[in-house]
Amino acid sequence: MVKKLTTLLAALAAAVTLAPAATAAPAPGDIAEALKHIPGLTVVSEDPAPAGFRFFHLTFTQPADHRDPRAGTFEQRYTLLHRDFAAPTVAYTSGYNMNDRASRSEVTQIVNGNQLSMEYRYFSPSRPAKTDWAKQLTIWQAAADEHRAVQALKAIYPGKWLATGASKGGMTATYYRRFFPHDVDGTVPYVAPNDVINEHDSYNRFLARVGNDPACRAALKAVQRDVLKRRDEFGALAAREAAEKKYTFTTVGSIDIAIELTVIDSYWAFWQYQKQADCATVPAAGSPAQVIYDWYDRVESLVTYADQALEGYVPYYYQASVQLGSPESYDSYLQDLIRYPGKNVSSTFVPKSIKMPPFDHFAMPDIDFWVRTQGDQLLYIYGENDPWGAERFAPSRHRDTALYTVPGGNHGAKIAQLPAAQAADATAMVRRWAGLPPVAGALTQASPPAGFPDFDADPLVVQKPRL
Repeated sequence: MVKKLTTLLAALAAAVTLAPAATAAPAPGDIAEALKHIPGLTVVSEDPAPAGFRFFHLTFTQPADHRDPRAGTFEQRYTLLHRDFAAPTVAYTSGYNMNDRASRSEVTQIVNGNQLSMEYRYFSPSRPAKTDWAKQLTIWQAAADEHRAVQALKAIYPGKWLATGASKGGMTATYYRRFFPHDVDGTVPYVAPNDVINEHDSYNRFLARVGNDPACRAALKAVQRDVLKRRDEFGALAAREAAEKKYTFTTVGSIDIAIELTVIDSYWAFWQYQKQADCATVPAAGSPAQVIYDWYDRVESLVTYADQALEGYVPYYYQASVQLGSPESYDSYLQDLIRYPGKNVSSTFVPKSIKMPPFDHFAMPDIDFWVRTQGDQLLYIYGENDPWGAERFAPSRHRDTALYTVPGGNHGAKIAQLPAAQAADATAMVRRWAGLPPVAGALTQASPPAGFPDFDADPLVVQKPRL
C-alpha cells in the first residue's frame, strides 16, 4: 500500500505546474545588479558581511497555494550570502523563522559557497494575508516554495547546489528532496526526526536508557517529582515571572498546566540541549525552590508555554498535529503527580481558533519509504544522546548515502564533532557532491570561519520546541 501511495503522490506532485520564475538575464559582475533581474525577487537591504562576501535580505513572491493560483500570493523572506557566481550554492532552512545574521551553515563552510536561506511559510511575516492552514501549510507546499526559489536563483548560480538544515530544517531538506529530487546535487539533514507512525514510537525506550549514567537519569526524574510535589512554591515563582513579563496562558489553559507540561518535558529538553557533563548541574530534590527554578531556566523554563512564548512556534505545533507527528509523553513515573493526563500533545499548543484537519497518516510513511528506497546523495548526521534521533531516517547504503552519529552528541550534532576519520569521509562526500576536490582532514570546532558568528549559537538554528 505504501509503495502504491508513493507512486500516486509522486505522480500528483509531477502533475502540478510549479512555474519557476522566468530565467534571469546572464549574471553581470555585480550581485546586486543580478538580483534585480529575477522576477518576483525584491532586495530589501544589503547588510555588512565578512570580507569576501556580500549579504542581502530578500523577499520572494510565492503562491499562497501552489495548486491554486486564485489563492493569491505572499512575500517570503530570504537572505543571500554571496561569495562567487561560480561557487556551489547551499539552500538552507531552519524550518522556522529567518536567521537574520550573515552566518554560514556547516555545509556552506565545507564548500566555501553561497548560501540562500529561507523562512518557512506561515512563520511570521512569511504568511498569506488570507490564511487556509489546512491547504497552505503542508510539507509539499513548503517544498514547492524552496523549489521555486532555487530554480529562480539558478539563473545566476549555475553551479552545484546542496540543501541542508537542522532539526525541523533537516526534515524540510528531506521533504524538499523527496518531492523535487533533481533540484540539488546533495542533501545534508542534521538531527532530523522521522516519526513514521504517530503515537507509536521508540522515543520512550530511548529516554529510559539515554546517556551513560543511570544516576543522572534518576536525578532528573527526582527533581521533576520534587517540583510537582511543591507546586505551590514553584507556581508562585512562575506567577511572579509571568506578571513581570505580562505573560498569559490562554492557549494551554492555565499557568499550572504550563508548569506541569514543562516539568514533563524537562527530562527530554535536558538530553536534547545539554551534554553528559551537565549531569553535575542537576540540583538535588529538596533544594531551595529558587535554585531549582534557576536551573529550569537553563534547561526548560517553567513559563516556556506562555502564550507570548508559544506564538512564534504555532505553525510548527500545527504541523506536528496534522502531518509530522510527535513523540509520546515520557511521564509514566510521574503519573501519581499528574493533574492533566493526555494534555502533553502538540495540539495543546495550537490556539483553538485554528481549525485542524484529521491527522495525515500517509505523509511520513511516504517520505520514509522514499528515503529508504529511492533517495540518493543523502548524508544524515545525528547525536547519540539526542532524543530526536530515537526515530531517524535510514537511507539505503547502496545509493551514495551515509548516516553518522556523533558520540555523546546532542541536538547540535555536526560533522566537525564526528571522530576524525568519519568527519573526513563526510566532508569528502559533501565536497564531491559540490564538484570540489577533497581536502586534508575536515572542519574542526577549533577553527570557526573567520569573520562569522558562531552559527550554532543562534537560537533560531537550534530550535526550542520539544515536540
